[in-house]
Amino acid sequence: MWRGCNLACNEHVANDWLALENQIRAARVHDIDTLVRVSHGSYSDYIRPLEADATGIMVPHVTTADEARQVVEWARFHPQGKRALDGGNVDGLFCLLPTEAYIRYSNTARLIILQIESPEGLANVDQIAAVPGFDMLLFGSGDFSHRIGRPDQTDHPEVIAARLKVAAAARAHGKYLMSAGFPAPLPELLREGHRVFSVGSDVYGMGLYFKQSVAALAAEPSATPPKSRPN
Repeated sequence: MWRGCNLACNEHVANDWLALENQIRAARVHDIDTLVRVSHGSYSDYIRPLEADATGIMVPHVTTADEARQVVEWARFHPQGKRALDGGNVDGLFCLLPTEAYIRYSNTARLIILQIESPEGLANVDQIAAVPGFDMLLFGSGDFSHRIGRPDQTDHPEVIAARLKVAAAARAHGKYLMSAGFPAPLPELLREGHRVFSVGSDVYGMGLYFKQSVAALAAEPSATPPKSRPN
């Protein structure tokens, strides 16, 4: 069974916290989960989306097992991590959810996704995947291809080999796999173990719509403005 999910971004988009909270709330009203790609490296950046009731966070550019352990330590409660206990936000039902239930739910029902996007991360992917407390790995084929001097060549043999290595590490250590788009045919990705897919975006969808609209106008001679004539 496939289920749609909203993906919000704090890495490349100028989201403020109020806008992000409203995005998560709007999705939740329609029974849609939200994943938030966070800014890399900040405790507050990791936990605020969770406190706003995001289903999970995606942490970009993870390169070492120590980084993976730090993410888990910040984003999970005891005994998995050292996240500060609050409960006064929507994820804790504004202190109406019993503390034990709040901790248990946050540690089991919230997703932590780590992104492998560099040769450095790939070199350590088996050790990263072995870290307990996170749920999923995502191989960033676009950034990886750029880092090896093959920008956007997601079908390059070196990129494919890297994707397969990430998939093998995830399977070996019981982690789920997420794919950014479809860098390979869907049946191939499914065989590798991918079960979560990031597909489409608002900017791409709007750009495609306007390109199609402009092409339709250009194809209709009567819609083309007359050429200007000199006086």
